[in-house]
Amino acid sequence: MKLSGEAKLLRIFCGESDKAGSVMLYEALMMKARETGISGCTVLRGIAGFGAASRIHTAKILRLSEDLPLVLEFVDTQEKIDAFIQISCKIVEDAGCGALMTEEKVNIIKYTHGKEKA
Repeated sequence: MKLSGEAKLLRIFCGESDKAGSVMLYEALMMKARETGISGCTVLRGIAGFGAASRIHTAKILRLSEDLPLVLEFVDTQEKIDAFIQISCKIVEDAGCGALMTEEKVNIIKYTHGKEKA
């Protein structure tokens, strides 16, 4: 797939312990993105953060260390991201989890896959 120029970046902020049915929320979102043809997804694990409830989640406090903040990033065309926003909103709603979703314009400079390693 060739992807270059103006595109959209969708970020979804959620908790590491959030579940969508029997799977982790981040996994459900990542797998659905792959299934729907989104060009890629990166899941980033934060070392600390807080959300709408203002509850601190940090690796420093042992009892909260299993619910660290996650950020999922998806980059693709406006059309694909718009369609995926509808899908991901439904997944998050059905899961009953709190999440924050943001979107911004990005400029893709280069998008290629690396050579397969033997």
